[in-house]
Amino acid sequence: MAQDRSGAQKRTRDDVESDEKLGQPGPETADGQEDDVSSGDEDMGPQLPSASAPTKKRRKLPYEKLYLSNLPSSARYSKSLMHKEQLSFVTMTPHTDFLITSSTDGVVKFWKKIMDGIEFVKEFRAHVGEIRSVSVSADGRSFATAGLDKTVKLFDVITFDLLSMLSLDYTPRSLCWVHKRGASLPLLAVADDIEHVVHLYDGRGDQQKPLHSITALHRSPVSVMAYNDAFDCVVSADEGGTIEYWQPSANYEKPESVFEYKSSTSLFDLKKSKSVPVSITVSSSGSQFTTFSFPDRKIRIFDFASGRLYRTYDESLTTIAEMQQAGTALQQLDELDFGRRLAIERELETVAVRNKVNVIFDESGHFILYGSMLGVKVINTFTNRVVKVFGPDESLRSVNLCLYQGQPEKKGVVTVSMAASANPLLQEAEARDPMLVTTAVGKVRFYLFTNLDEYGRFSSLFSIFVAHQTDADDGGQSAQSGQHSIAKSERDIQNEKPRHLSTRARDEITKQSQSGTSALLHTTSGDIHIRLFPEAAPKAVENFVTHARNGYYNNTIFHRVIRKFMIQVSSTPREPFFLLARSLTLSTHKGGDPLGDGTGGESIWGREFEDEFSTLKQDKPYTVCMANAGPNTNGSQFFITTEKAPWLEGKHTIFGRAVQGLDVVHQIENVRTHKDRPEEDIKIVNISVSN
Repeated sequence: MAQDRSGAQKRTRDDVESDEKLGQPGPETADGQEDDVSSGDEDMGPQLPSASAPTKKRRKLPYEKLYLSNLPSSARYSKSLMHKEQLSFVTMTPHTDFLITSSTDGVVKFWKKIMDGIEFVKEFRAHVGEIRSVSVSADGRSFATAGLDKTVKLFDVITFDLLSMLSLDYTPRSLCWVHKRGASLPLLAVADDIEHVVHLYDGRGDQQKPLHSITALHRSPVSVMAYNDAFDCVVSADEGGTIEYWQPSANYEKPESVFEYKSSTSLFDLKKSKSVPVSITVSSSGSQFTTFSFPDRKIRIFDFASGRLYRTYDESLTTIAEMQQAGTALQQLDELDFGRRLAIERELETVAVRNKVNVIFDESGHFILYGSMLGVKVINTFTNRVVKVFGPDESLRSVNLCLYQGQPEKKGVVTVSMAASANPLLQEAEARDPMLVTTAVGKVRFYLFTNLDEYGRFSSLFSIFVAHQTDADDGGQSAQSGQHSIAKSERDIQNEKPRHLSTRARDEITKQSQSGTSALLHTTSGDIHIRLFPEAAPKAVENFVTHARNGYYNNTIFHRVIRKFMIQVSSTPREPFFLLARSLTLSTHKGGDPLGDGTGGESIWGREFEDEFSTLKQDKPYTVCMANAGPNTNGSQFFITTEKAPWLEGKHTIFGRAVQGLDVVHQIENVRTHKDRPEEDIKIVNISVSN
C-alpha cells in the first residue's frame, strides 16, 4: 500500500498492449521481476551501463591510408651524405625538384631529385662564415641565403647559378621571398638583426638599396618570416613573441581577407607565454601555419584566416620527463638511454642550434612532421594522434626537415592515349617517390628517409625478406646479420674528405687549401673558370686564394677595358708598355683595388711581394697574371690576357689560365667604354676556390 501511494501503480492491460505495439521494452528486468521505478534503497548507487548505450566514436580522417602512402615507408634512413661542417638547413624547392643543403661554413650544395634518391649538381662557397637564414620562393625558381658576413646571395634554381649578391650595412637575421608565383618582380624581405626593420629588395639583385623599409610593424627585431601565396600575405614574428600579418603587394598592412580584429585571434598566445618562434611554416593550401617556439618548446597550429589556435603539442623537457616517469611515453626508454637523449635535447637551446629547428606540413596539410627525442614524429592533426615515427632506433636527433612527395620522372604532357596504354615506362614515370630529409644535432651529414630500407630494398619487400630469414637456420641468420652490417656501413656515403687526420695530413690539406688548384669567378656577365698553378707561383696563388675566400674581391668592378691583346689591372704609369697594352682591368671599391682606379689594393701580408717566374710563358691567350708597378711590387690586382703577349715575358707573374667561360671574357672585353672604363659597371659577385 505504501509503494502504491508513492507512485508505483499497476499498469493496465491497455498500457501493456500499447507498449508492445510501439516495440518499447516493458518494465520487467532480466530476471522477470517488475522494475519499480519509484525505488527503494536497493536502487541507489551507480548502475551498470545499458547495453544499448552508444559508444563514443573516434574521429577518423577520410583517406588517411592514402595520405600516409605518400610518405616514405621506411622507418630507417636509407642514405646519408656529407658536408665538411655541420648542416644548418635543408630545403626542397617546390615545383622544380631540387634539394638545397647549407652548412655552418657558408657552403651551399644543389642536389637534383631523381627516382630513388638525389644527384649532386653544384657547390658554392656562398658566405664567409655561418649562414643565418635561407628561403625559397613560392614558384621554386629563386633561392636566397643570408650570412654573418653581411651579404645576401641570390640563386637561380633552374640553372643552379649564383645570380647576384646584396652587400648590406647591417647583419641580416632572417629573409623570405614575398612575391606570388609568376610575379614579374621578385621581392625579397630581409630583417635586421638589431633594429626592428624589414627591408624589401629587388630579388633580381639589380639594386643594392632596398625598395622599401618597414619600420613601424614590429617593436623588436624580426626573428622569422613566412609567405602565404594563397593569401598573398607574410606572417612575421619578432623576439618579443609578437606575430603580425602584412601584405607586400599593397600597403604593407594586414589583408582584408583575414580576421578583422587581432583581439579576436590567438596570435597573442606566444607573447603571453613569453616564448619566441624560431620557425613558421605555412601549409601548401595556405589554410594553416605552424610555429615552434622557445623556451616553452611548443608546436602551435593556427588557422590562417581567423588567426585562432587549432592545436598545441607540448615537447618541453618537463613534459617529456613526466611521461617517461609515468610510463605514458610513446616509447619507453631505459634510464641510461633516456639520460643521453635528454642531454642532446638541452643542446637545442644553444644559439647554434635553436634557429635551425622547424616543423613542416605534408602536402595534404593534415599531418605535421618534426624532430623529437624519439625520432621524427608524424602527427595527424585531425585525429590528434601520432601515426608514424621516422628513425626511432637511429642515434641522431633530427633538427631541420624538408619533405618531397612528388613524381621525379613525371612527363610534362600526358595524352589520353598515353594514359590509357599499359606502358610500364609511363607507369614508372607516374610513380611517386617520397623522401624525407633531415639534419641532426652535431652531425656533418644529412639523412634521407625513402621507400628503401637500410638494405637498399623497398620496405614492402623488406618485411617478406625478414620473415623468410626468421624461419631460416642459424647459417641463414648469420648471413642476414652480415648483410645488415654491410648495408648499414654502405648507407653513410663518404662524399667529403674525412676531418680527423694525422698532423702531417692536416698540414698537407691546410697547405693545399691555402693554394687551391681552381677558381670560379662569378661575374654579372657570367662565370669564368680559372686553373691555378700553385707549383709555379705559390705565393701569388696563396695571395689570390686567401683574398678570394675572405671576400676581398667581392663586388669588384672591371674598371679598365681595352679590346684585343690583353686584359690587365693597371697600377701606376711608370711602365711604358702599359700605354701600349690593350687591357681589361680588375679593381674594386672594397676588394682588389679600394680606389677603383687601378692604383690601390694590397697583398694578404700587407706589403708588396716578389715576382715568381717559371717555365710558363705568355704564348697563349687567357693567361692570368699579377699586375704590378715594377719588379717585386705585387699586391692584389690581376689581369687576364685575350691574345698572346710575348713582350710581357719576365715582367708579370703568371699564376693561372682561364679554361672555361672564355665567351664571358670576350663579352667583357667588347663592352662599350669611355677612356678604357666600361660605361656600365661589370662586377665580380664573388670567387669560389676549390682544390
